[in-house]
Formats: sequence, C-alpha cells, structure tokens
Amino acid sequence: MAESNGRRIGVAVDFSECSKKALNWAIENVVREGDYLILITVAHDMHYEDGEMQLWETVGSPLIPVSEFSEAAVMKKYGVKPDAETLDIANTASRQKSITVVMKIYWGDPREKICEAVEHIPLSSLVIGNRGLGGLKRMIMGSVSNHVVNNVACPVTVVKAHH
Repeated sequence: MAESNGRRIGVAVDFSECSKKALNWAIENVVREGDYLILITVAHDMHYEDGEMQLWETVGSPLIPVSEFSEAAVMKKYGVKPDAETLDIANTASRQKSITVVMKIYWGDPREKICEAVEHIPLSSLVIGNRGLGGLKRMIMGSVSNHVVNNVACPVTVVKAHH
C-alpha cells in the first residue's frame, strides 16, 4: 500500500447498525477513487489453536481483501462473522468507487486496538460510530469513540447514531 498515492481511510466496524451507518457515511463522504478503505474490527475472543493466532493477537490479522472476508470459511479462521449487510456495503463500494477494500482484525479492548490500528497501518483518517450511550453507561463502560478521538494523531470523524 505504501507505494500508492491512495489515502488509507479506516472505518471501525463491529457490525452494529451504528457501525454500518459510519461505513456508509465514509463511503458517501470521504473515500474517492484510488483510496484504500480499511475496515477495522476488534474481536473479543482469541482461540489459540494455531501458532499464527498468537502472533495476530499482538499485531492484528493480515490485511484481508474484500473477496476473502466475504467468505464465511475464511472469516471462521479469524473468529469473526461479518453480517450480510456490511459485506454488501463493502463489495458494492469496491466495485462502484474503484477503491480497494480490506479488513484488519484485532483482538482485545476496542479502545486500545483501534488506536494501535491508526498508528500501525497507518491511517490517513478514521470514521467511527457513536452509539450514544447515556452518561452513566459511558462513565462505567467508557466511550470507545471518545477514547479514540482523544488518543490518535489522524483526523477522526464520529458518526452519531439516531435515537
């Protein structure tokens, strides 16, 4: 990716309605021809059957092309199940916008791993959804989007969910 002039636009996805809204927003408002759209997802469970999985826990998965992350058998290896709507959005964007769509999977705390992704990929910008947790829930659970906005160097767009 480094030899291309395409920007690296990251979208944090957890396959929720909010993350699909952020993905659609990024496609409609940010990505342009020649860009790389990198879907960043953070899984909670890590299975240690394969030695490579231990490596991936630290550095994240390899970049997975849209053609591969659309296959259930491939994604089972990573312990991630993208929903049909997210796959459709990604495949359609890849075809219609002439962009390269890939996914990178991390395991652990979404707040920390999304920040790591921004730095290590590195991203030109990041789009992330905001579920709009109430004050008490946000205080207890912590807002992923708030943490990311305050801890990464690239521009971050927070797409708010409708209530």
